[in-house]
Amino acid sequence: MVNPSVHVGPADIPPSLSDLHCFTETDGVITTTMFDITGYRIVKVLGAVYGLTVRSRNWAASLGMVLKSVAGGELRWFTTMLYSCRNDAISRVVAETKARGGNAVIALRFDAGDLGGFAQVCAYGTACVVEKIDDTAAEVPQLKQG
Repeated sequence: MVNPSVHVGPADIPPSLSDLHCFTETDGVITTTMFDITGYRIVKVLGAVYGLTVRSRNWAASLGMVLKSVAGGELRWFTTMLYSCRNDAISRVVAETKARGGNAVIALRFDAGDLGGFAQVCAYGTACVVEKIDDTAAEVPQLKQG
């Protein structure tokens, strides 16, 4: 039995998706699901920001997924599509945050669903301006250069 309180490392991301990590989409904007960022102070709240994307499946992929669902197992094409949707949604949240002059999104959330054969993903959160106030605080990964 696996102990859920023990951290075992990052999620297993398939190699074909390695270029789809959200860190590559944030362009220096901090994104977090928390309501604050340890070691940073929220200077200004810029309001809610949204990023929405809707994708369709082509008929060949849909047929392949139906056949795969009979046999069982992961529907890799659909997984890849949802990773792409998530990253597009994050990119749009980041773009809206930057357009408002922000450098962080707090309380980031996702909503995903199926719209009659179309997959939709919405990312939303609160855009804000933050400043570092604790030099001993860990660096936020999205801010690291290189």
